[in-house]
Amino acid sequence: MILRILNLVVIGALVLAAAYVYRIKFDSTVQAERLAKMRSEIRHERDTIALLRAEWGELDSPARVEVLAKRFLPLKPIAPTQFDSLDQLPDRPPQFIKPDSADPIGHIIENLEEPAQVTGSVAPPAVPASAAPADEAAPAEPEQPAVKSGRLDR
Repeated sequence: MILRILNLVVIGALVLAAAYVYRIKFDSTVQAERLAKMRSEIRHERDTIALLRAEWGELDSPARVEVLAKRFLPLKPIAPTQFDSLDQLPDRPPQFIKPDSADPIGHIIENLEEPAQVTGSVAPPAVPASAAPADEAAPAEPEQPAVKSGRLDR
């Protein structure tokens, strides 16, 4: 009787071991197929990259660009009379604003007026001074640097 139980236990262990080995073999086969598929995709992507590089080299060739430039751009060759020496250049660029006049943009910035209504067509609600509690102090606003004539004054 004990011998039969022992035989059944050994047979059961062998069946479980065979099932475990079969599962490992199946998983390794799935992994091998996945690896082969990934290698195929990598090979395809490398071929695509090589094709795109070849196409870019063809599109970027100087001979092709020169032909397109001649066909579509109305360029003329540079004449030797277009060059001049550096001593022929003016000392300063021309002055469009009188030297003693104020900066026009700075003048506009200095004379900016705050608009009466900041937001769209709805006026901000007016809060009477009596509605605010006396014990609550207004939050202190951070100090902003004043801008005068293009410089920051602190």
